[in-house]
Amino acid sequence: MYDLIIIGAGPAGLTAGLYAARYRLNTLILEKMAVGGQIMLSPLIENFPGFPGGISTQELIGRFKTQIEEYNIKIEMEEALEISPNSDLRAPIYNIKTKAQTYETKCIIIATGAQPKKLGVNGEERLTGRGVSYCATCDGPLFRDKEIAVIGAGDRAVEEAIFLSGYARKVTVIHRRNQLRASGILEERAEQNAKINFVLDSIVEEIVGQSKVEGVKIHNIKTDSINELACQGVFIFVGIRPDTAFLNNQLELNEAGFIITNQDLETSKKGIFACGDCRGKSLYQVITACGDGATAAASAHRYLS
Repeated sequence: MYDLIIIGAGPAGLTAGLYAARYRLNTLILEKMAVGGQIMLSPLIENFPGFPGGISTQELIGRFKTQIEEYNIKIEMEEALEISPNSDLRAPIYNIKTKAQTYETKCIIIATGAQPKKLGVNGEERLTGRGVSYCATCDGPLFRDKEIAVIGAGDRAVEEAIFLSGYARKVTVIHRRNQLRASGILEERAEQNAKINFVLDSIVEEIVGQSKVEGVKIHNIKTDSINELACQGVFIFVGIRPDTAFLNNQLELNEAGFIITNQDLETSKKGIFACGDCRGKSLYQVITACGDGATAAASAHRYLS
């Protein structure tokens, strides 16, 4: 029997684990893929306080993990498949089922994060891994001296376009609106980069190629014209979708599937809290995920007390 089980070992889950340890809660963290979560897809974090010039994502997450290990918090590499209460008590006990076993806990913090959204256009699924990618860090070096299309216009898309320009001969950023949505400093860097150009007011309707990416069909929504851009790689950064399907709608979610919480990060079920990118909020950043994790752990401690 655990006091607390945290589902997810990204920045939110790891911070929740750190604070739970300081509250002396008997805590377990479950992680289905890799410690660090989706931020591991970015090579560098430039806006985390205390690190002028930025810090490599791997190093920062490594420091998080070391702190957790200092408190002897265990991380099990298992996927939570199902959550269910095993009693109707005022303070229920929850079962968390994984492929290997079932865990019992007095309360839960869900910190499962989110995954990259897909475009849903022809050619995307078929050419994934054959030129279509959602991770510049993973696949950028494969496109040295090639031409790349980056789809998206937020911080992540522009940041990755800049990163990819270090390998590619040319990077074309495609966005459906007439201006980018990234922070000013990132926009300035991209606009000053001779390898990066922009195709605005446009959407990708198809990714073209037989056994590998050969180009994209672009529809200009202002002129209604369709053109084909030749490229060998397509990197897609059009947002995230929360990793909440395993909940089977047991918790109240918003229309996009993010968990709805109050200011104390309580969900619609007593004893279950949520933090990080899996919950509905206005800013999805490592720093806000960490703040969420600390708040969720404090709320769980108050609930258990």
